[in-house]
Amino acid sequence: MLTVMPIPAFQDNYIWVLRQDTQDRVAVVDPGDADPVIAWLEQEKLTLDTILVTHHHKDHTGGLQALTERYAPQVYGPDNEAIPGILHRVGEGDECRVLGRRFEVYAVPGHTLDHIAFHAPGTPGLLFAGDTLFSGGCGRLFEGSPQQMQESLATLDALP
Repeated sequence: MLTVMPIPAFQDNYIWVLRQDTQDRVAVVDPGDADPVIAWLEQEKLTLDTILVTHHHKDHTGGLQALTERYAPQVYGPDNEAIPGILHRVGEGDECRVLGRRFEVYAVPGHTLDHIAFHAPGTPGLLFAGDTLFSGGCGRLFEGSPQQMQESLATLDALP
């Protein structure tokens, strides 16, 4: 079974960890800071296998360099050259496999123009929407338009 756990980062953020119960490797989503991820991995005696990145903001990418240098994970993220370390640049309609689970990629511009979301259909379904969608609303518009954000939210709303 795939479980999702938060690692607190900064003062108001989380880095999400995905772990397949029978494996000693994990994936992380939007590692804005490497230190709490490294500390957690060492404490749990686990290895970093994959990183998913939703967009280019530093609070989502700040830990990429240190984590990729230390663990050499597979890194999936938007097609944006400003994000160093992405091995697999993905966008709308692409898919990737993370710890044996299939994730679909959706373009969800609004917060940023390069913003993507990772959706793993199934029961339970998983969605990593970065700063496009929060439990209490949506992210601020830094680069995109209100119309783009509305369309992105409609895309996410249509997911099963």
